[in-house]
Amino acid sequence: MVSVFAVEKKKLKNPPLEIHYLGDRVLRQPAKRIAKVDDKIRTLIKEMLQTMYSADGIGLAAPQVGVNKQLIVIDCEPDNPDNLPLVLINPKITRYSSQTCNSDEGCLSIPGVYLEVNRPEAIEVSYKDENGKPKKLQTSDLLARAIQHEMDHLNGVMFVDRVENEIALTEELQKKGFAVSAVEPIK
Repeated sequence: MVSVFAVEKKKLKNPPLEIHYLGDRVLRQPAKRIAKVDDKIRTLIKEMLQTMYSADGIGLAAPQVGVNKQLIVIDCEPDNPDNLPLVLINPKITRYSSQTCNSDEGCLSIPGVYLEVNRPEAIEVSYKDENGKPKKLQTSDLLARAIQHEMDHLNGVMFVDRVENEIALTEELQKKGFAVSAVEPIK
């Protein structure tokens, strides 16, 4: 069995997967549940982690690499070799805190764009790990934000869809060469 945690936290010249960018329809498709966690899924997890580390990211959802599956990988401490990455298969948020907070977010699918998004501060999430074991996690702050951000990808939502400051949104997207028309605001 391939251990996903055998993945070295380093940049690869040629990461195994290609990241899709804002405007690509693949990012707007709802992802499908994973029926069986097998070696094929574990290989995908490993390749997603390698791709995420190569792009200096802290999270990556399968739709971002053109795979329509409910799978996300997160590592809020990519520079800490002792911090194990988190793998969430078929994640479902079961509770949100009533407290929300604004914080800047970025996305590997929209490189160079960082904008403020308001999200619940804490969440509880249930999911399966890389061995198919059911897990539950209560978390807050950066990890809670990263999970919510990546789970949005599983529903075809991008963080720019949640940005309330339209002027900053337009300016940042245009500065980096992204079409403002690719944003699908959440009302």
